[in-house]
Amino acid sequence: MNPRRELTLRFGVLGPVEVLHGDVSLDLGPRQRRLLLLRLLIEDGRPVSADTLCRDLWPTDRPTGAASSVRAHISRLRAVLDPVRQGRSGMLVSGPAGYALKVPREARDTTLFEESVSRAREALRNRQLTVARQEIDAALGLWRGEALAEATEHAFAIRERTRLDGAFQEARELQAAILVQQGETEPAIAVAEGLVLKAPLRETSWALLMRALYAAGRPVEALRQYERFRDMLATELGLDPSPQLRDLHTAILRHDVLVLGTAAATPGTALPPGPDFTAASVHPDLGHATTPLVGRGEETTQLAALLKAAAAGRPRWAVVSGEQGSGKTRLLDELSAWALAGGFTVARTRAGQALSGNRGISQTCPTVQLLDALRQDGSDSSQDDVAQKDPLGTLVHELTQGPTLCVVDDLDQAPQGFHRLLRRLAKVLREAPVVIVCALRDGDSPASSMLLAELAPIGATWLSLEPLTVDDVAELLAARGEDAGPEEAAALHRRAQGHPFTLAELLELPPDRRTGPRAQVPGAVRGILHARLVELPDPARTMLTYAAADGEWLDVGLLADVQGLAQEQLLPLIDAAVTARILVWDPDPGMADTGRYRLPELHRDVVLSTQTPSSRQLRHAALARELAGRDDADPARLARHLREAGPMAPAAAPVPGHRSALRQGH
Repeated sequence: MNPRRELTLRFGVLGPVEVLHGDVSLDLGPRQRRLLLLRLLIEDGRPVSADTLCRDLWPTDRPTGAASSVRAHISRLRAVLDPVRQGRSGMLVSGPAGYALKVPREARDTTLFEESVSRAREALRNRQLTVARQEIDAALGLWRGEALAEATEHAFAIRERTRLDGAFQEARELQAAILVQQGETEPAIAVAEGLVLKAPLRETSWALLMRALYAAGRPVEALRQYERFRDMLATELGLDPSPQLRDLHTAILRHDVLVLGTAAATPGTALPPGPDFTAASVHPDLGHATTPLVGRGEETTQLAALLKAAAAGRPRWAVVSGEQGSGKTRLLDELSAWALAGGFTVARTRAGQALSGNRGISQTCPTVQLLDALRQDGSDSSQDDVAQKDPLGTLVHELTQGPTLCVVDDLDQAPQGFHRLLRRLAKVLREAPVVIVCALRDGDSPASSMLLAELAPIGATWLSLEPLTVDDVAELLAARGEDAGPEEAAALHRRAQGHPFTLAELLELPPDRRTGPRAQVPGAVRGILHARLVELPDPARTMLTYAAADGEWLDVGLLADVQGLAQEQLLPLIDAAVTARILVWDPDPGMADTGRYRLPELHRDVVLSTQTPSSRQLRHAALARELAGRDDADPARLARHLREAGPMAPAAAPVPGHRSALRQGH
């Protein structure tokens, strides 16, 4: 091996594999040869046997001459990498254990990337922000695309690709942190938003986004992002945010600059003093949120009336129900803001736990939890001797000190002890300036049925949040300052199904990626739908792949035939998908007992994305065969399946009603 040439060669895998001699990119040959080079680079000088190389390069349908092909590719690579060698190559070596590629660490772009990131992290630790910025920009500049790009479908690259993707995510997080420290908040927000879109469940990225928004003088948006992540985490994993993220949330509520490490500021102006956010986690004024509240006029009118009644000394109860993402928390945020502006004390609990900042989830009794949310001095009620001796009496005393709003979110997830506490309060709070609002997903939940039965006789207000209308979507777009026509509003409504959370996520995308041929599925929505799909039995998921290939409306007979099932066998699979909220039942107008099953647009996109292109082609081909045997088959529908089947399409030209012609290609 020529030592001088070794030092001038640079190997890149942070994108399509490349080898540079100086500034000249070497011709590495066809795809299999490039895969072979990647396979050897991943091993970092360790030998790989010829049999392993054959298995990794041809995981299926290995050709009979695979071993000869490997030897030929090795020979060609030696000629390219070490053309002036004398005797045996010292770079691409062979031995009893197999083939090995001896490349100095400093000749790899992965090494250069990792060393630059390490220097950037050290510079940030030493407050050398300019140096940190230069190093992190240099590190990220080495990425030319997806790591190990040629090997995305090969198992041998999974571990290294996962490691590199994680390192890239961490580097981008470091870049966002440096930008925040330099006061470049808008670029930091853009980086952090990209991070949470790529990895919706990565808490570090959400923390950076919250910090960047706060530093940009947008604390309300920072709090909204926390709520968004908490809801997503609860939905997908049944978990709460870590104590560290809860501490950050509390620091933003309190404008605690010591914890945040920076003061929120708007360029050229000083931040006006905010309200005194205490450990009770009173929510700030949300009237300036970037996404206005639309479609809830009737609900807001009724809730405002409850506050007015409580201000006059009459206790009021309300129950707000709606599926997850229907806007319950947003509506309660608005209610809390109105109550604060009217001089109310506001207490918030979620699933029976006080939102009390640093103590996190404790195991104290429900009464103490609610006391923690009510008290404005940040004291720990579990250490209060009076509260311990007479918890209910202490709670009633706190509730009746002045106008009070108590918001109980996720009631159906609260322990039964908290339900019993609320039932006792419903009996004893007869004359008090109190509004207690309970929010839950399912009004028919057995866990909440006893409490709801207690509330019915005392005139509780019931509010069920329905999907937004097309007019609501148009109003929202106009309020955001977007010049959108009625067609775009209708398309967004159809894609989001009027679901406020889904609509909000779609509006985070560029306008041309929300609907139409270039439409994307927002990362948070994709994660939620994936989680629902995973919970389904395999036969139900298989049924959905055929349904997604066929279109929006389910043809139950076709789906049964194409899978060789009786319709009676298919219906339980459909019921499972409806229960998982993947399929929906659309009743006919005025006829609740008749209608059709539908696979909504976003749900269909996610189901299709779980399949490889060849799997989708096989589904289209199978559907085409079944349709060709129907006398009433729609020619356009059949033609679409044949077109989408690509090379898997039956060879014979199909004619509706002539099953035999297609069976030849089955």
